[in-house]
Amino acid sequence: MNDIVEWDVENWKYALLFWDAQLPDQEGPLKCLELGGRRGGGTLWLASKGHDVVCSDLENPEVHAQTLHSKYQLTGAISYEAINATEIPYENEFDLIVIKSIIGGVSHSGQDALQQKLIDNCYGALKPGGKLLFAENLEASFLHRFARKRFVKWGNAWNYLKIDNVERLFSDWAVCNYRTAGFFGAFGRSEKQRNFLGKLDKFLQPLIPCKMRYIVYGVAVK
Repeated sequence: MNDIVEWDVENWKYALLFWDAQLPDQEGPLKCLELGGRRGGGTLWLASKGHDVVCSDLENPEVHAQTLHSKYQLTGAISYEAINATEIPYENEFDLIVIKSIIGGVSHSGQDALQQKLIDNCYGALKPGGKLLFAENLEASFLHRFARKRFVKWGNAWNYLKIDNVERLFSDWAVCNYRTAGFFGAFGRSEKQRNFLGKLDKFLQPLIPCKMRYIVYGVAVK
């Protein structure tokens, strides 16, 4: 779980547990694509289940991701490619695409149109009935916005997704189901702190409005 999720595992693991339930029930491996997979956590998850995965990032991630993947005896085949998430060179190719915390980077510095372009490219690259599994950082509360600008070096440039825009981004898809999670975990300065705060989030989450949580995760079906 730690190698797949990496950061604030107590909160982001909810995305992985949700994704597990979305995997199609079929014999044989799925053909999958991880976008923005520099460290290859999503690829690790899928290949450990026997699925074949293209692990990609803007620059070929092999030198980084293969170190992680080589730690495990994976039954799924893995290949590595350089792919721009807004210019995916595939059409009707994949059963499954996974993205985690990339929308804000792709659309950095207020390039909102690139958020929709990324989602539309995923739509085109999926087979009919294929699924996009996503987990992304939300704009969240005033405290989150203030802390990111003050303490996160890319906080001013990152284009955090607004919860009100999620349904618009997926308006052309047949189905889009999503959930939100996390509040205090984002403020931890170490994984030990985030682990503690994430456990606190588990108990307090019912009291925190969805629009103030900092993670959105879900599935969209073409």
